Amino acid sequence: MHTFYDVPAPAKLNLFLHITGRRADGYHLLQSVFMLIDWQDRLHFERTHSAQISRQDLNPEAPPLPADDLCTRAAQALQAATGCTQGVRIAIDKHIPAQAGMGGGSSDAASTLVALNRLWNLQLSRTELARIGERLGADVPFFIHGQNAWVEGIGEHIAPLTGAAQLPASDFIVVKPQAGLDTQSIFTAPNLTRDTKRARIEDFAADHYGFGHNDLQPVAEALCPDVRKARQLLESLGLHATMTGSGSAVFAQSSKAIELQDAPRGWQFKICKNLEIHPLFHWIPE
Repeated sequence: MHTFYDVPAPAKLNLFLHITGRRADGYHLLQSVFMLIDWQDRLHFERTHSAQISRQDLNPEAPPLPADDLCTRAAQALQAATGCTQGVRIAIDKHIPAQAGMGGGSSDAASTLVALNRLWNLQLSRTELARIGERLGADVPFFIHGQNAWVEGIGEHIAPLTGAAQLPASDFIVVKPQAGLDTQSIFTAPNLTRDTKRARIEDFAADHYGFGHNDLQPVAEALCPDVRKARQLLESLGLHATMTGSGSAVFAQSSKAIELQDAPRGWQFKICKNLEIHPLFHWIPE
């Protein structure tokens, strides 16, 4: 096999995000639930016999990616970890917005690792791929593990949601303001609270889509007023709105089709469904 076309890279939403402390090295301790949704990028891979790695952007409406984007770095990291001398031409049809807190770049990197593991016939396990992925970004292992999950620590403890904690199928409206947010500026903000009481997964299972809050949201709204406007827009429709990750996207569970007639120009919005597992879950040997 020499090519893979239309390889999906789904986005994620944080149903809640609690900051429970801070380590001596400055890394923040968190609790969160990461949920896969069907807002997706699409990637195409063509194997080459040289070791060269190249990338092409296919969506002219999306901002151009940097030359050393996470897909390119993921392919290079996989070569370095395995000694593989094959190369690849990557094309990305980018749709997940950047600086949204939806994990688009991390998902692209994860799908690249999974696809090239198969295309280059490397046969690395999920654990081995996740170990490579964690050096690229904290969210990459989640997408490689491929299931909605309870996440703790600095993001390295990932437990699939099973039993009563498993997420019911639902629709969500996701709104991405035109403005983005710098993650570092949020985590270094002096008014960020870092002492939320640790929760139990049983508490979350009692109210999947109403549990908890996002500790980063007040800081994000102060830094980027459009986050507050997006939240208020959804709340004006009678919905409970929450920011995902470090923003700037805001979402709400909604069982009815909604048109955002009042959304400012340049904003993106989409009705999404949650996914039970990553579309590439069965591509990875255990």
